[in-house]
Amino acid sequence: MRVPVTWLREYCDPDIDVAGIEERLTMTGTKVEAIHHQGVPSTENFVIGRVLSAEPHPDADRLKVCAVELGEDAPATIVCGAPNVAAGQTVAVARPGAVMPDGAKLKQAKLRGVVSEGMILAASELEIGAGNGGIMVLDDAMLDADRSTDRRSNEISDRPAGISDRLAPGTPLADVLPIATEVIELEVTPNRPDCLGVYGVARELHAATWAPLAPEPWREDPGSPGAVSDAQVSVECPDLCPRFTARVFENVTIAPSPPWLAARLSAAGQRPINNVVDITNYAMLLTGQPLHAFDLDRVAGARLTVRRAAEGEQVATLDGQTRTLDAQMVVIEDAEGPTSIAGLMGGARSEVQPETTRVLLEVANWHGPNIHRSSWALGLRSEASSRFEKGLAPEQCLWAQAIATRLMIECCGASVAPGTIDIGGEGSPPPAIGLREARVRAILGIDVSRERQAQILSALDFRTVEVDDGLQATPPPVRREDVTREIDLIEEVARIDGLERLPITLPARRGAAGRLTHAQRVRRAAEDALAGRGLHEIVGWSFAEPALLDRLLLEPGHPLRSVVKIENPLSEDQSIMRPTLLGSLLDVARHNVARNGPDLAIFESGAVYRAADEDSGGDRPADEHHALGALLVGELEPVSWRGGRPGEADFFAVKALLGSLLERFHVHWSVREAAHWPFLHPGRSAEVLARGPSGEPSRLGFLGELHPRVAENWDLGRTATFAIDLGILATVAPEVVSFTAFGPFPALRQDLAVTLPVEVSARELLHLVRKAGAETLETAEVFDVYTGAQVGEGKRSLALALSFRVLDRTLTDEDVAPVRERILAALAELGGELRG
Repeated sequence: MRVPVTWLREYCDPDIDVAGIEERLTMTGTKVEAIHHQGVPSTENFVIGRVLSAEPHPDADRLKVCAVELGEDAPATIVCGAPNVAAGQTVAVARPGAVMPDGAKLKQAKLRGVVSEGMILAASELEIGAGNGGIMVLDDAMLDADRSTDRRSNEISDRPAGISDRLAPGTPLADVLPIATEVIELEVTPNRPDCLGVYGVARELHAATWAPLAPEPWREDPGSPGAVSDAQVSVECPDLCPRFTARVFENVTIAPSPPWLAARLSAAGQRPINNVVDITNYAMLLTGQPLHAFDLDRVAGARLTVRRAAEGEQVATLDGQTRTLDAQMVVIEDAEGPTSIAGLMGGARSEVQPETTRVLLEVANWHGPNIHRSSWALGLRSEASSRFEKGLAPEQCLWAQAIATRLMIECCGASVAPGTIDIGGEGSPPPAIGLREARVRAILGIDVSRERQAQILSALDFRTVEVDDGLQATPPPVRREDVTREIDLIEEVARIDGLERLPITLPARRGAAGRLTHAQRVRRAAEDALAGRGLHEIVGWSFAEPALLDRLLLEPGHPLRSVVKIENPLSEDQSIMRPTLLGSLLDVARHNVARNGPDLAIFESGAVYRAADEDSGGDRPADEHHALGALLVGELEPVSWRGGRPGEADFFAVKALLGSLLERFHVHWSVREAAHWPFLHPGRSAEVLARGPSGEPSRLGFLGELHPRVAENWDLGRTATFAIDLGILATVAPEVVSFTAFGPFPALRQDLAVTLPVEVSARELLHLVRKAGAETLETAEVFDVYTGAQVGEGKRSLALALSFRVLDRTLTDEDVAPVRERILAALAELGGELRG
């Protein structure tokens, strides 16, 4: 929702700047997504002018040399190419030095030998309307929406008809036209359709700032109730059309909209078309209620019927497409068949044409869920459908009728026929809801006085009555679906009184503790550890596309193919819940690498999902657990003059990264060859195991280099990754780390070179050595590997650094000899022997 600030300030004008408005709206729950600038960067050098003469250019057939009065001693000479420029016109002029919306600065120029001292402007050049091939010609009636302006200045004899002192030459153009305005873009939540209208936003701003709120703009309605003689309407599905109103307008003149109207629509993101269509859009933007205009002479039989569509029925819509409907959709038809898809889009057959003179203006209320369903089924989104699907109030119909009726009279020269078709009427009155002072205090943790509560709710258009224990509050019609319980009223009080004022309190329940759980502490510490190592955190979608499974080379039956499917996805690309973090990590990596970011280190902490086992008969719910994943691409460090090229992302780099993380939690971990991760390189990957208090190893996750085919699917080179289950990590990480004192006696180091078959891994060797060394062996590490003729074919030599230590004395070679012999005896079980 785009709200021009100048339009908003007509109804609520707090003494704060646009940034202040943004802050107050956002802090009270109406989130401001962005602030845009519409029109010229500066209003300086834009003025009103009057064309005194317009003579043909001596050297150009399509140009005219104009003498323009600008309120100075002598007229300015301006060369103009517009076909409609003529003497006597009041126009908008840009003087030299004016900055146009595209940033260009206007200068005095010579055009075919004639000096031009400015530019006579078209609406499109100011971004306040669509281009029509000509300049704007101004009169008093075109300038603003306030029809109460005093026009007595028209009695001055030297003023042209329809021109007041407001349009005197030299008057700043910004005084009469919104040539520059800030536009607030709002993110309106589905439960607040009242904020889809400018006046609804003004009411929120009034409550947030206590600036005065102007009266409702629809309070004066030029129309009248009663029967309408020139048109008839019948509604066959009142459950899907709670209210249908219509009015007839005669003597309509189709023309471009006045500049003030076109400017507001342009700033709000609407394209001006003609005065009738623009009026329907203007009334929608002001009230939040969509409207539709029919050419009454093109409505066959002058009768409309609202009914459910027939299966397979077709309608040609205003966008030039023919759409096929089903029996759950609603159409508006005349005597010749369907003419509109209710709540979505009008039909081409009855649209307003340049020759239209009679208009039937329809303002109806439609069942929100049905409009939402029809919109998705047809793939048709419109301004109307986005409002109706959120659930509008039937009362809004006549609000929009009142606004549109006034504008049809003023901007189209129309006369409104007596009567208003009104089928269904207003909705049922919202029930009063009790609001107890004690309950407000219990929920918010602070005292909000009864008077303050009533003040807040009244500002939001609630009717309040004081009762013994608090208030009775009746929501306005536009909030009847949103505010239905006492807790909803408490939320209204809290957000306007100031959520930032609420104290930090614990839930009022037994056993509430103000600290993180062990699992939460592990999660945060893991994230901090990776951030501390220089990795950048990303946040990916929890949704994924089914094609992700094929791109990761997951074969049928693989556990990661057991995905949770979304019943009503936003799109096919987001139709499953992600089974792994790898997809979003790879998407971010591809995005950065494609934009000249070849070296990357990122991580993500988030939930992954797995469907329930079919064998469980649905008794076990889908699995959701919190995972942590990291991805390395390219070089690990910048190139430095101090040495050669840094290492690339590979198995050992990601293993070291994971090791530094797990060692922070004092977890005993190991790796073993992995065979069930097809997206990893088969020779450069491993499964990660962690041993908890029970001593049994748990499968923690995986690490390794990405399979070349998978890397190619994301346009990446050599890539390394790991992913672990943070829930399992929390179970194996000790909550309390025990301190072991350092011994006062030095360690005894001995080195062993052991010859082993090549199929024996270093992990197996170290496990056996540590087991044989028992408590005397403090550490055992591999520091060298050798293969060659000296150790024989099919064998290799591993050099071990053994460190022995006890706490009560200094060890000697004689003390260590029995332990060393046990280690050598254990090596024989693996086919190993002491080398040379």
